Amino acid sequence: MSLLITGGSGYIGSHTVVELFTVGQDVVVVDNLANSSTKSLERIEQITGKKPIFIEADICDKAAMENLFTSHDISAVIHFAGLKAVGESTQQPLSYYHNNVAGTVTLLEVMAKFNVKKLVFSSSATVYGDKNESPLVETMPTSATNPYGQTKLMVESILFDLAKSDPQWSIISLRYFNPIGAHKSGLIGENPNGIPNNLLPFVSQVAVGRLAALNVFGDDYDTVDGTGVRDYIHVVDLAKAHVQAVNALADLSGCTAINIGTGNGTSVLQIVDKFKEVSGADIPFNIRERRPGDIATVFAEAKLAQQLLGWQAELGLDEMISDTWRWQSNNPNGFE
Repeated sequence: MSLLITGGSGYIGSHTVVELFTVGQDVVVVDNLANSSTKSLERIEQITGKKPIFIEADICDKAAMENLFTSHDISAVIHFAGLKAVGESTQQPLSYYHNNVAGTVTLLEVMAKFNVKKLVFSSSATVYGDKNESPLVETMPTSATNPYGQTKLMVESILFDLAKSDPQWSIISLRYFNPIGAHKSGLIGENPNGIPNNLLPFVSQVAVGRLAALNVFGDDYDTVDGTGVRDYIHVVDLAKAHVQAVNALADLSGCTAINIGTGNGTSVLQIVDKFKEVSGADIPFNIRERRPGDIATVFAEAKLAQQLLGWQAELGLDEMISDTWRWQSNNPNGFE
């Protein structure tokens, strides 16, 4: 039997496929390639000696998904597929609701039809909104400040309702904090289309000369240096959390939300300084006004992951930055 990985050729998906292959799991990847490349699958083969079965399809295409489940013996699903840029979501909300919410409903309908009722969902710390104080705990009230966060919140609501309606479902919603880093081989890493939305690929592209300067939004927060503080987690640690979550599905019923973070916060300028130290590159930056909805400090309470999944972050900031730089310097134009 195989695991279905939706969005499996993307940043987090590709790293998770590597970790699944490492423990001997068979996988089928489905991806519409809207923000990813099949070259990541070729790199997975270089790393592991094994290439995943790949199907180019959109999770919104019900017929294609039904054909996939007919053709392959799927035991569980890890669901990464979705649009993920906060700024873009405010400009294209209908695309985000269509892809992230309607697409997930289609996936769940097909899973139910084929009696595959084990799911790990790629959620986000954005579901905590801007009213909770860190450390953020799974029992805190949820809210959203943008359409992207709203889609994650809506899908979580759907998953909780689904699990209540049918006790055969076993669902884990992993609430990621800020994934960064790359595989230590330097063969796969974050490869965004166009101008990066996340801090680390922006910093690394400035360091490698693709972009002129970093924009830092706000330097007057109540933090160590005035810039925003976030909980950065190595993507390989995050990938391993998915492996542990799949294992835990056998013992958990219902829907369970679990934070995946380190429990530590790092500021934007601390990231910049560490990147300069590791890369030896200059990283010019411009201070801009705060962005609406941004919060000073966000970091996780990560005890539940240890209790339920037997997982905790192992890789520190040095590895996160050095692995990012190895990927970016070896692949200055990403997979192109």
